[in-house]
Amino acid sequence: MANHKSSEKRIRQTAAKKVLNKYYAKTMRNAVKKLRGTTAKADAEAMYPKVASLIDRLAKKDVIHDNKASNLKSKLALHVNKL
Repeated sequence: MANHKSSEKRIRQTAAKKVLNKYYAKTMRNAVKKLRGTTAKADAEAMYPKVASLIDRLAKKDVIHDNKASNLKSKLALHVNKL
């Protein structure tokens, strides 16, 4: 258990950030899943920039790693181009 005020505050901050990070990560995973499930090329091309932007924002906030963001965007671009 925490013995200092600062460590108690850090625990509260970490818990709050964890909730938000989980929400954003789940939102991103749902968006990626939706894009991968799309079979219409026009719909996929319209969705890709929004999903890529979401992925970039999460990488910038360190919710996901930069390399994971790059890999996700690359795979999604291949999927969209293959349609």
